[in-house]
Amino acid sequence: MIKIENFEVTGWDHVIRGMRNPMNSWDKSDSGICKGGDDGIGCENCVDCGCDHSYDQSWQLGKADHELMMKLAKAGSVHGKFRRMITVYMDIVAPLYWWKEFDTYKVGTVANSCSTMHKIHAKEFTLEDFSCEHLLWSDNNMSDEDIPVKVMENLIYVLNHYRSVFLDTKDKTHWWQMIQLLPSSYNQKRTVMLNYEVLSNIYQYRREHKLDEWREFCQWIEQLPYSEIVTCNVREKSD
Repeated sequence: MIKIENFEVTGWDHVIRGMRNPMNSWDKSDSGICKGGDDGIGCENCVDCGCDHSYDQSWQLGKADHELMMKLAKAGSVHGKFRRMITVYMDIVAPLYWWKEFDTYKVGTVANSCSTMHKIHAKEFTLEDFSCEHLLWSDNNMSDEDIPVKVMENLIYVLNHYRSVFLDTKDKTHWWQMIQLLPSSYNQKRTVMLNYEVLSNIYQYRREHKLDEWREFCQWIEQLPYSEIVTCNVREKSD
């Protein structure tokens, strides 16, 4: 299970200025407020030609800037380094087994997580705190107590037992039982900052991963503003 919330993409104006520095081509930039009139970039210059955001004061990417972005992005990470400046913030709730793989992408990322060290005992454990959608609920070849969901429910019972004892005694021995018994399916929330270049690497190498969470994350990438800047290298190879 993975849940992505509260995302924001920032930096477009700065990215475009920097992208055009090498050729001093700032005067060719055509991005800005799309208001459908002479005082804006005009809908005819908007990448989303035929747009429906006239007069709403929204910033839109212009066709010339978009064309240059795509040209540089398709040329690879060195030429497409402007993608490193397109910053994305988001909240992600995902199991620890997914976060362990996400930590591969350390360059250009920052994350603040909910702390298991400090807050593991803050609330009772429930089945909803874990990614267990693939656990079997029945198996004719196993006893009831050995069925995966039953094993998880029993573990949750044990975790809650030691949580209760720890809250009563403050004895760290019982805290250790929670920390060392906590399975990797436990869902943790982190607020993450990364960029379009990191997302490009993720999309290239994780979009067909065996974990559902990676495939869902890559599908989310496809919904980002101007996501073709992120996905173009992969799509070029598959075309």
